[in-house]
Amino acid sequence: MTDQTLPQQWLSTPLENVILQITGGGTPSKSKPEYYRGDIPWMSVKDMNKHVLDDTIDHISSEAVKNSSTNIIPAGTPIIATRMSLGKIVVAHFDSAINQDLKALFLSSGMHRDYLVYWYRSIAHKIEQLGTGTTVKGIRLEVLKALEFALPPLAEQKVIADKLDTLLAQVDSTKARLERIPEILKRFRQSVLAAAVSGRLTEDWRISNQVHDSWQKIDFSALTCQLRSGSAEKPNDDIEGVPILRSSAVRPREIDFSDIKYLSDPKSLKDNNYLKEKDLLFTRLSGSAEYVGNCAMVRDIERECQYPDRLFCARLKDPQQGPFLEYFFASQDFREHIARSLKSSAGHQRITLDVIKRAVVPLPSVAEQTEIVRRVDQLFAYADTVERQVNSALERVNQLTQSILAKAFRGELTAQWRADNPELISGENSAEALLERIKEERAAQAPKKRTRKKAKA
Repeated sequence: MTDQTLPQQWLSTPLENVILQITGGGTPSKSKPEYYRGDIPWMSVKDMNKHVLDDTIDHISSEAVKNSSTNIIPAGTPIIATRMSLGKIVVAHFDSAINQDLKALFLSSGMHRDYLVYWYRSIAHKIEQLGTGTTVKGIRLEVLKALEFALPPLAEQKVIADKLDTLLAQVDSTKARLERIPEILKRFRQSVLAAAVSGRLTEDWRISNQVHDSWQKIDFSALTCQLRSGSAEKPNDDIEGVPILRSSAVRPREIDFSDIKYLSDPKSLKDNNYLKEKDLLFTRLSGSAEYVGNCAMVRDIERECQYPDRLFCARLKDPQQGPFLEYFFASQDFREHIARSLKSSAGHQRITLDVIKRAVVPLPSVAEQTEIVRRVDQLFAYADTVERQVNSALERVNQLTQSILAKAFRGELTAQWRADNPELISGENSAEALLERIKEERAAQAPKKRTRKKAKA
């Protein structure tokens, strides 16, 4: 930020000129577990995911404080991260010890705390860019102190902080409402699937078409002419050969054909090892139960592709049933069947082929399946449209926060206030006079140099 972008009544000055003291912390010995059984809050970068803290994740004892380089920081003091989580700043409502990755900023009485906190948030991206280090980035204190700070008169600092409190609270409220919508849409999709596989979704269709007792329950294996796992050959990272899907390529109703490896010299070129249109793929194992038993139908294959033994492939007797079955395998009924059948080994959750074979499918006629798929497609398309609109709105809201902060520290939010209150930004109330008072306060708090007494003759 340059002087040219600031209002005439503001000053640009290095950050160190408005801070009385910067205090760091430390970590008590991890070899003494009793140090971490106290009731003194101990803050680290793990706690920097909020702007205001009500508590810390870790707590330490008074002995830990006494026998380490940590420091107790008074409630209400701005605390920043200087290693990892660069650009983060928090204020705690309680006294807290801090570790060595954090620094507490003790401000002059001529500084409004919340104004400085908002200013720091406004340049978070810049601070991230100033970080150095390969594995973990940090920012040196000299770099931090040299940051150009936008200093308005004290009265204007308070007005800006109050305006930002109001505006950003509105932004946060809007963001919170938008962030709840994806979960609502997730429940909506599951309710649609529940209605689809129970027959409720097409009850009116059966009445108008005079269809009665058309549903039957059948083991999935009876609907397949082939149900097997794929190639056990080890793929490589070459970009030539026969492509083979990775298990992560399959997610509910979706296959990512770019998520592949290659078999440079496949031992088996059997037709069964290659995917065909309308095949159903299932994930066999994953580190997360959420991704076990995921099913997607093969569509629009652009080139030959094999599948690994981490996937099961079902080839249907009647491929027309594929779209309906794909929806059934995304339903809560099937997910509960998977959850009951999971086995855990070697850090993975997994299912056997038999779990897929004995899945009980509620099966209507092909005509009703077609109608169900049409209706579910329509409802899901509506949900997808809403989700895209929500994501777009969230993106704009996230940009709005930075836009409001940028305007605040260019003086745009308080232009009319300055015009209406010239006496609060001039003379003894000016930024120049304020900076001089801060300078005097810094000098008064600076440690006195000790002088050596002359030896008596």
